[in-house]
Amino acid sequence: MKFGIIVFPGSNCDRDMATVTQGILNLPTRMVWHQDTDINDLDVVVIPGGFSYGDYLRCGAIAQFSPVMNSIIEHAKAGKYVFGVCNGFQILTEVGLLPGALIRNRDLHFICDRVRVRVERNDLIWTRKYSKQQVVTYPIAHGEGRYFADEDTLKALEENNQVLFRYCSARGEINEEHNPNGSLNSIAGIVNQQGNILGMMPHPERASDAAIGINDGLAMFEGLVMAIA
Repeated sequence: MKFGIIVFPGSNCDRDMATVTQGILNLPTRMVWHQDTDINDLDVVVIPGGFSYGDYLRCGAIAQFSPVMNSIIEHAKAGKYVFGVCNGFQILTEVGLLPGALIRNRDLHFICDRVRVRVERNDLIWTRKYSKQQVVTYPIAHGEGRYFADEDTLKALEENNQVLFRYCSARGEINEEHNPNGSLNSIAGIVNQQGNILGMMPHPERASDAAIGINDGLAMFEGLVMAIA
């Protein structure tokens, strides 16, 4: 299998992602400049974190118009996998591949921390190596990570079991005290109805190397590789 990592002007987590896919997992990985449009050779397209186009206007608002995005939309429509982290999640909502929006954090401050999230389901390719309701620790680093959607959209997300990760306590409790940015329903990550597109604010790629003392994120990548292979 082959990963493709999109690189926008201002991306700063693309190499972090490649460190996992290419460095730790030793898998073919191509860095895809945002003006490239041929991604037919890729199995998984990753839209990494960072500050695409300097986050001017709002996060992801300009990146949605990059030439590669039309190819990513077709890639997703074909049932192939798309994974957006942090700024990547913001871009996926801007382009309409995932519902809702990411807005300013509740306290209007940039947050850089480690948080706990609960795995809501493990029957998808993204979480097959986790247990349902398992609590894992991932880093976050964002100023606009508060998930927001209208009432009907939230209801549909819950009814269709599209919420994959929620912010939680060490014991898996869901409450505002352990919701770092004010996301509605404590949402940290969602999938589309088909399950082939994942967007999440926490950074599993920054939690995938035991050398840095946190590797809860590696299981996500290992499960993805096992399923596709």
